[in-house]
Amino acid sequence: MNIHEYQAKGILKSFGVGIQEGIVAKTPQEAVEVAKKLTEQTGTSWYVVKAQIHAGGRGKGVVKETGANGVVLAKGIDKVEDIAKNILGGTLVTKQTGEAGKKVNQVLIAQDVYYPGESQTSEFYMSVLLNRQTGRNIIMYSTEGGMDIETVAEKTPHLIFKEEIDPKVGIQAFQARKIAFNLGLSGNAFKEMTKFVVALYTAYDKTDSSMFEINPVLKTSDNKIIAVDAKVNLDDNALFRHADYAALHDISEEDPYELEAKENDLSLVKLDGNVGCMVNGAGLAMATMDIIKLSGGEPANFLDVGGGANAKTVEAGFRIILKDPNVKAILLNIFGGIVRCDRVATGVVEAYKKIGTINIPVIVRLQGTNAEEGKEIIDNSGLKVHSAITLQEAADLVRQVV
Repeated sequence: MNIHEYQAKGILKSFGVGIQEGIVAKTPQEAVEVAKKLTEQTGTSWYVVKAQIHAGGRGKGVVKETGANGVVLAKGIDKVEDIAKNILGGTLVTKQTGEAGKKVNQVLIAQDVYYPGESQTSEFYMSVLLNRQTGRNIIMYSTEGGMDIETVAEKTPHLIFKEEIDPKVGIQAFQARKIAFNLGLSGNAFKEMTKFVVALYTAYDKTDSSMFEINPVLKTSDNKIIAVDAKVNLDDNALFRHADYAALHDISEEDPYELEAKENDLSLVKLDGNVGCMVNGAGLAMATMDIIKLSGGEPANFLDVGGGANAKTVEAGFRIILKDPNVKAILLNIFGGIVRCDRVATGVVEAYKKIGTINIPVIVRLQGTNAEEGKEIIDNSGLKVHSAITLQEAADLVRQVV
C-alpha cells in the first residue's frame, strides 16, 4: 500500500528519523494557517509547497490547469496562498502519472531546509528493500541524491552502493558506519548519518514495509541529516498487524477499476490494451496476456478471480472489464482444478444473463476437470460466447475478433 509523503514522514519521525518538518493542508486558506504554525514550530520563514499524490517526479511535474510545478518554494508566508491555489484541485502530470495525471487534493507545507550555507549542503539517495534473490534486506545508497536512481544506475553505476543486512540479526553498527564513510562524510555529519541509517532500517523493519525510499537525504550546512522526501510502500499482507497504518489508505489515489476489484475480492491491474482477460491464477494470467499479444492484441488488464471462480465473481469481473471503453473483446481463461469447469461455465451463463447485452465478443477457454461438459454448456447457452479448450483455439479466436 502506497502512502503520501507527509504520512511517510510521520512514520519516519516516530522511529527517530530526522525529517523536513511540514503540515498538510487541503485549501489555500488552510495552507496559510499551517504555514504560521510551522513558523512557530521551526522558525522557518520560507516554505516548500508540495503536491501530495502517489507519484514521483512532482518537482518537475506540471499542473495542467495552471502550468505550476508540483513542488514550489514560497519565499515568505505571503506567497503561500497563491502557490497553493495554483496546485490544489489541479491535475498534476509527471513521468510516473502519464498524460492523464492525478488530481491534487492536498499539499504539504514544509520548512525550507536549504537555509544559508547552501553551498555546504549535500544530497544523497537511500532506499531500503528486500533482495529477493538472497532473501536479505538491502540498503541501496548513492552520493547522487535528487536524481532519478535509474539515470544514476545507467550512467554512473559505480556511484551506487549496496549493503545487505541479515534480517535475523538486523543492521550492525559497522554497516551504518560503512555507509556514512562511502558517502564521504566525516565529523558530526558522519555520526548523524550512522544514527539516521539505523533509525531508517528500524522503521522499515518494524512497519513491515516492502520499500522505503528517501531522495534526497540532505546533509544540511550545520551537519544535520534529514529526509527531505519519502516514499513508503507498506506490505498489504502485513496490514492486519498495523491497523493504524491501514487507516492511512487514500482511496482517491486508487485506480477506480482496481478499487472496485478489491471490493469484490478480485486482483486487478489496469493496463492500456484492447482485450480484457479474466483468469484464475497469477501464472495463468501471465500466460493469457502472452496469448493475447501473440494473437495481435494487447491485454487491457490483469484480472485474477481466484481459485473458487463462481457466478458472482465472474459477473463482477465482467462488469469491471466492460467499464473500460478500450476493451474490444474479453478472454475468460479458466483452469478447472479447485473448481470444476462445468460450474464455471454455468456461472458464466448466469453472469452473462444478469448483465444483459454484451456488445463485444466474449471468448471462454476452459481446461481441466469437466472441461468438455463446460464447453457444452457454453455452446448450448444460446449466448454470443465463443468457447475453446486449448490455448491455440483461444489464440485463434482472439485473432479473429481483434
